[in-house]
Formats: sequence, C-alpha cells, structure tokens
Amino acid sequence: MKGGKMPDYVRLLETNNAIQTIGDDTYWLCVTRTVQESKLFPVPSYMLLSYLCCFYRYPELLRKIETRLSAEELGDRSRAMGGKLGNLPGWGLPTFYLLGREILINFGLLDPADAAEDVAYVTDFWRRFKLAAQREDGHLNAREFGQRVQLLPERRIQRFHAELQPCTPGDRLHTAAQVFLATVSQYGFLVSCESRCALNNSGPYRLGEDRELIIRDFSDLAEGDYPWLDGVAGDIPFANLTVTMEATGCQFYLMDDWGSFESRPEFTADKLTGVGLYTSDALSEGHVPVGMGSPEELAATFEDLTERMRTATVALWRRMAGWSRDEMMDAGALTYFSIIKDLAHLAGVYDVNDWMTIDPRAERFRPLFNDEFGRDFLGELVGLVSLPSQQLNGYTMMQHNNAPKRYISQVPYSVLRREGPAPKLAPIGPGVTHLTPKADSYTTTAGRLTLAEYNARAAAFRPAQIADEYRFICDTTVKYAPGDAAVQALYRLEQEGSPLAGKGAGLSREDVAAIRSARA
Repeated sequence: MKGGKMPDYVRLLETNNAIQTIGDDTYWLCVTRTVQESKLFPVPSYMLLSYLCCFYRYPELLRKIETRLSAEELGDRSRAMGGKLGNLPGWGLPTFYLLGREILINFGLLDPADAAEDVAYVTDFWRRFKLAAQREDGHLNAREFGQRVQLLPERRIQRFHAELQPCTPGDRLHTAAQVFLATVSQYGFLVSCESRCALNNSGPYRLGEDRELIIRDFSDLAEGDYPWLDGVAGDIPFANLTVTMEATGCQFYLMDDWGSFESRPEFTADKLTGVGLYTSDALSEGHVPVGMGSPEELAATFEDLTERMRTATVALWRRMAGWSRDEMMDAGALTYFSIIKDLAHLAGVYDVNDWMTIDPRAERFRPLFNDEFGRDFLGELVGLVSLPSQQLNGYTMMQHNNAPKRYISQVPYSVLRREGPAPKLAPIGPGVTHLTPKADSYTTTAGRLTLAEYNARAAAFRPAQIADEYRFICDTTVKYAPGDAAVQALYRLEQEGSPLAGKGAGLSREDVAAIRSARA
C-alpha cells in the first residue's frame, strides 16, 4: 500500500453508518432467502474471489468513472433506463467491496484502519448514486422503504401504464409472455454463472384499486461484455430487456434488492393482465419499445426471443460443460465483481482489463478457495457471522438476531489521530484470465459496435431528459408547478410515440387508464 489521505470526522461518521446499515440489510437478505448453490459452478468460492477483486479495484474504478460523470448524475441516468443499474447492483456496489475488506481483515492482511479514505469514498459514492437514483421515493434502498422500490417518476409510469398490452389467461400474448419470462430467467441465470446478477425487479406501482405494476429488468443477454457469450448469443438482438407487468388481484408487499418479490395472494399466472417490453442502454433515450405495436406483434416478439434464447441456452450449456474449474471461477467471480460495470459504460470509460480480468492481488488466494473452504468460510462470513472480526463485546445485540456481533467491521475513529500518510492501495495492473479473450463486438441500441466506438458514443451522449433544463424536475416540481413550460415540455418528450403523445403534464391515473382502454 502507498500513502493516502484520511477522512475527516463527519465523513467517517457517515462511513460507519453506511457500513452498519449495509451489514444489517445484507444479514436479513442472506438469512431470509435461499442458499446459493450450484451443481456446476463453485459458487461460494467464486463469490469470495469476486469480493477480493472488488476491494482491490472498486476505489480506483469509481474514481475513473467520476472523471466523466459524477455519482449523482449516474444515479439520474440509471433511474431513466434498465440494464445493470437497478437496486441489485446498487446493493452490491458497497457490499461486495466491504465483504472483500472483511475477508482480508480475517486473514490478518488488513487492519480495519487501513485504506480508510477508500472505504469512505466507496460508501460516499454509493450514497450519492443511490440517493439520486431513488430520489422520487426518497429512500436509499429497498430496506428503508419496507422492501419496496418506486424509483420511476410519474411521467415514465404513465407511459408504461398507457402502453401495456392487455392479455388474459389462455390467449396468445399471455402464453407467450409467460413462456418468455420463464425462458429468459433460466437463460439469465446461466449467463450469470447460476446467480441472480442478470435480473432486477422494482416497484410496485398502483394502477388501480386491485391492480399493480412491477418492472422486471434482464441484462447481459446478447454478445457484449461477457467473453463467454461471444459466438453463443449472436442471434439475440438486445443486451437488455425490460418487461412491465400488470398484476390484478394481488398486492406486492415485498420487492427487495435481490430481485425477490412476494404478494398476497400469491402472484400466479392468471393474475397477469397486461405486459410491455422495452430495451435500453447507455446510448438510448430511456426505454425503447420492442414489438409494442399490438398484442399480436408483442406476442410474436416474445415467441421469437424465446426461441433465440432457448438456442443460446443450449449452446452456453455446451460451452460451460467443457470449462475447467479455473474458467468457472473466473466467469463467476467476474459476474459478481462486474455487477456495476454499466456505470463505466455510461461514462464511456469501460476497459476490458478493468472489468473482465481477475486482479492479481486477488488471484493469489485462488489455491485457498477450494470447494470446502469456500462453502465454510462464506457461510461463516454472511450467514453465521462467526468470524473473529465480527464479534463484539457481550453487552451488544445485533439487529435481527440479538447476538453480540457486527456483520462488517467499522473503521476505528482512532484513524483520525494518525500522523503521516495512511496506507493506500497500489494502482490497478494487468489482470489475469483463464477465459477466451473477449471479441471486440458489443450489442447496443445503436447496433454492433467496437468498444472504442461504444465508449466514444457513450462519452458524447446525454439523454434529452437529462438536459440542464429538465434534470432537476421531479414529481414534487410537477405537483406544485404543473403548468410550467419546462414541465410540460419534459412530459411531452416522454410521451413521444406513445398513446399519451402531446398530452403533457396533468393527467391523472384514471385519465391514463381511460386512454389505455380506448386503445383496446
């Protein structure tokens, strides 16, 4: 480590608050959800390897991203599109980094006071990004909102509402949508090395007395960042897909940051009464409709995509079945580590070495991460909370289990009295990979591009709705100044090409429902 500066007292207070709340949230998520297991991939081992990569690389990579776009503007951009930018990556950003730090503390290679400014920076970046991304609901994450995420502004929900294509159990669209959702979920699970990293869910939004809208984002579906999709997913035309779903007769009481949702009564197939499909990425003006001209066109689009993904799933299974353990470790670790990679795409600074190689400092630990150690150590770290660094004095009571434990070690305040430069990580060097080199081809909403073309276009692009005259118009602005010229212009910008075209601000939920009904 090299010398670095130290955070001030207020910054460190905020850092430790972030560490504590992230730990409480993550413990709840881990103990209330299913165990992550796989018959093919060494999941616990590759997770540990990924956390170390996050610790060694995230501070420098986030600073690199912020040379182009601030965390706050990244949050604003992410709110307006799908892809790998939702609440799951938002949770993973600080959590994976801090778990990597916790591993090294328990290995005796790191003191909780080390890299204090990096820890403060990563948690500060997370807070700024997430507060901007969720500025409409005013929460930092799903936990603060009672396991709910309503990050979209009214104008986007109105458009999604108006464009929903109606469906009923047994009709072509309903059947095609259900089959597609099952297929894309299975395909995304395999693409992300049998993890949840390709899926993000948010919502719900009230459409009526007994109807709610949920948003489902599927990412990294086509040839793009992942080397293992080159030559496998060439026939899939969209890297990211967003499915909007109207549910009738149930209420979603849980929509957590891991993509899990629960409702009362249970959300079964017969409760799906409307559906929409969109794509988006760092080069798109928000969500772009896909096959949304009519119920028949949308059904045909779902059917076509389903067949393409079935074919790709088979090809990907064949490829992965021939992988060595090191290749599986690399792919799995890179899937977790790169969960925030789309931030680099937004900024136009994406680099293959940054995001698709294993950091040599993490690579040193690969021989340690056999199946038995990976399973047991990960279980102690995130489930049992039984590692030495996680134990506190006997008077304390951890949230959710009352044991004298802390999920993630705080930075000791004594660092504020340290004299001289503090330890700091060395710069990122060339990475390691056992995978086939990445082909220079990326599927985007602007077509297939080389990485240099993709970066150049992304760096020069700013969506119209993020323009200076519109960026800070929020739902509260609209509430108190619906007739403002900029407000009306922003709503009309959102409404272009939709059933709401030209309507502007001021529509009620019932108005939108009536416009939608008139289309049917």
